[in-house]
Formats: sequence, structure tokens, C-alpha cells
Amino acid sequence: MATSDRSPLRRTLQALCLGAALYAATPAIADNLPDIQRLMKQAQYPQALEKVDSYLSSRPKDAQGRFLKGLILTEMSRPGDAIAIFTKLTEDYPELPEPYNNLAVLYAQQKQYDRARTALEMAIRTHPAYAIAYENLGDVYAKLASQAYDKALQLDSANAAAQNKLALIRDLVSTPVKPGSRPTTVATSTLPITPTPPAAPTPPAAQPKGPVATVVTATPGAAATPPAAAAPAATAPAQPAPRAEAADPAAQEVSKALAAWAAAWSRKDVKAYLSHYAPGFKTPKGMNRKAWEAERQERISRPSWIKVSYDEPSISIEGNQATVRFRQNYKASNFKSSSSKTLVFTKSGNSWLILDEDSR
Repeated sequence: MATSDRSPLRRTLQALCLGAALYAATPAIADNLPDIQRLMKQAQYPQALEKVDSYLSSRPKDAQGRFLKGLILTEMSRPGDAIAIFTKLTEDYPELPEPYNNLAVLYAQQKQYDRARTALEMAIRTHPAYAIAYENLGDVYAKLASQAYDKALQLDSANAAAQNKLALIRDLVSTPVKPGSRPTTVATSTLPITPTPPAAPTPPAAQPKGPVATVVTATPGAAATPPAAAAPAATAPAQPAPRAEAADPAAQEVSKALAAWAAAWSRKDVKAYLSHYAPGFKTPKGMNRKAWEAERQERISRPSWIKVSYDEPSISIEGNQATVRFRQNYKASNFKSSSSKTLVFTKSGNSWLILDEDSR
């Protein structure tokens, strides 16, 4: 709906949770994303569109670049083209909630509230913890209720109950917008989603309410997602707390080491990821350490994005060794899997490093 509309629906950039770090293997390409985001922040949308088209010419399937293009087209008042971009993203990446949310915003701007509701329900289905989608869905339901009460009053103008309910709904969703005001960009943290998550990823932090044109930036996850004007770096999804037996200080240190390992993997920071493995790490099948590291670097660099999360871990410690068992959930642009994993950590100075790794 236009800025004169009184119902606030919020867009997200959570898909940018992927960040430029995801393209560390190709620095020339990675440089384009911050440039595109900078141009968007400066409202230089034609230049941003030209640059993102150039970026996508060599990576036509790249979710983050396509998401950025959809945002640029939205800001250029080309809703039809933006809808086409986000619709195709929902087809290619149905697990990401952010494209659905932005589709809902565009549909709401066109007063297509039924389509907006359907898109938001899909966003929530893919990411049940997506707070922005719930808030937007509430606003859409309020607009649908307002339309219904309007129709009731057209048929019966003396209906006092409908008049009171309509006034209540309008007061509920009203958000004053100053003439000529521009969209607000708010940086928050999340997942991350990314494309999203995140990200969704990444579960979004609480965002301030704003008018329809408000853009809320979230880093994924995550969604998620899954996407920001300040070009935030990628983050790993929020991880569950360890079980009760891991409440002692040593177990908490192991839990932090586990989370840092998953975070480095999720943001495709190969150097940080490998630093979590002890010098005496038992490589699979006795593989040479350098060969194993080269293989891991190649496999981590291959997909355009990665999201690693895990279920509640079980941590047991005996002396300077800790055994951590958990269910690992791996998602990437080209593959996804879920497996039972056991990591054996060893205390090395002030750090806990992985000595053995087993997946089933």
C-alpha cells in the first residue's frame, strides 16, 4: 500500500545475511555486493540496478543478488518486476521466508490483501519463528476486517456496532507518516535466513514498527535469511543451550566452542573453521592433514551459502576431553542433510579444539 495508507507492513533484508563473506573465494565478485548495497543506501537505484544485473550475469541463480534486485526494483516503483523476482525466488528457494514476506508487502501496496495473507502464511510455514511475518499478517487481517466493516456500513449505514469496530480497527493500524518521508533502514541482528534465511536465517531480533515502506535489515540468519544497507556479515543460526549436565564452566566453554565452530562453517570462513581442529585431529581414513584441509576448503567454498545448525547437544567431560553428541542440520545452496554427530574436544591451553569427528 502507498505511504498514505495507514497500515504498516514491513519488508526485510534478511536474505542479505549471506553477506559478502560468502564469496570470499571470488574477491572480484564479492566486491560488487557492498557496492550495490552502498548505492542502494544512497538511493542511487539505477546505478545499483545496473551493477546487480552485471553481478547476476555471471551468477544468474544467486539468491542474494536476485533478492537485492527485487529490493531495487521495489524502490524504483516497479512492483510488477519486483513481484516477478520474489515469486521466482519462492519457487527456487521455497524454504526461505523473506521473499514471501516481501511479496506480501508488494501485494498489500496494491491492496491485494488476500494474496498478501497467503504469502505471509507461507513465510510462517517455512519459518514459524519469523516475528515480522506474524506482525504483517496481523496488519493484513486488520485491513481485511476494515474492508468487511466498510462493506457492512455500505449495506447498513446505521449499524453502530460496525461503526465502532471500524473505528477501533483504524485506530489499531494507524501509523502517521510525514509527507515526503523516506523509508527508514534499521540494522538488527538475526538468521538468516537468510536466502534467508535466514535466514532466514537467522531468527530476527525485535524490529521497530514502521510504515509500509520501512525496510528492516537482518543478518542469518537465516533466513532466512537470508539480508543489509550497512552490509552486515553473515552469522550462524541461534543455537540451542546445552543440557543440564553441561551447566558447569568447562561444559559452557565447550558449548561456546561448538557454537563458534558452527558459526565459522555457516559464514564460510574456512580459516576460522579449520582453527577449531586440534593439531592431533584424527582425519578421516588417515588422510594427510594438508590434503584434508584442502578438501574441506574446496567443499566449503563450492556452495554460494551454507547454514549449519544443531539440536540440543549432550556434553560429557572427563579430564581434558569432552564428548559432544547432537543432531546436525546442514543446508546449502546445492545440498541439505541431517545427521547424528559426535565431536570429541580436547583442552588446549584456554581453548577446546576438535580431536575427533564422527557423523552417521
